[in-house]
Amino acid sequence: MGSPGANGEGVVTAAVLIIGDEILSGRTQDTNLRDIAKYLGVHGVDLCEARTVPDVMEEIIAALDALRSRYDYVITTGGIGPTHDDITADAVAQAFGVELYEHPEILEMMTARWGTEINAARRRMARVPVGGDLVKNPVQGPPGFTIGNVFVLAGVPVIMRGMLEDVGPRMRTGAVVLSRTVRVEGTGEGAIAAPLEAVAKAHPDMSLGSYPFFDQGVYGSNLVLRGRDPGELSATVGELIAALEGAGIGGVREIEAT
Repeated sequence: MGSPGANGEGVVTAAVLIIGDEILSGRTQDTNLRDIAKYLGVHGVDLCEARTVPDVMEEIIAALDALRSRYDYVITTGGIGPTHDDITADAVAQAFGVELYEHPEILEMMTARWGTEINAARRRMARVPVGGDLVKNPVQGPPGFTIGNVFVLAGVPVIMRGMLEDVGPRMRTGAVVLSRTVRVEGTGEGAIAAPLEAVAKAHPDMSLGSYPFFDQGVYGSNLVLRGRDPGELSATVGELIAALEGAGIGGVREIEAT
């Protein structure tokens, strides 16, 4: 498991592993990463990396091993359905060196829904690695599962979001990262680069990013400042605005982040 202090004292880290040929082919547009990032941010967990891999056993295992050893938590999405190419459970079990078994609680749920005639495809969704615990699914279908520092969730967005509600309470949490945005209109990134860099160097614990925009004939950049200390964040916003205006740059104002 990744060290909570690897990226700063008290920081809790996570990665997302998106599994599925349909994502890489472009047939399906992924929205799960966005939703997970927002959810983790509210819980004070830093999403540090995301990977997308095909439905290939070796690829899933290699990515999973790399991520779970580097970060505190890994959330996977996709590949736990009833078809032959849903191999996430198999890959997770192999990564942890354990067997899969049919969880009696899941079989009970299936029996209540479909009766005693549960076909082989549906039984695939009852398989959980030995030593794993269930992740509640409040929407429909079988639950996900967790083992070690890995949470295995569905790929269908509405089901994944429901499962997330059972993930947050199981995680250690860190200080929530706060965000403020300074908008610069009518000036390109080249002109603001020097004052932005100077402020960034003066506050190494802060994250400062520049995001250009062009909207209805108006161009410029949104300068996003992120940090855990509200006092330092507020002071840095003031310093950045003063530095930009001191460099003769106009059209500078703080806006409410969306």
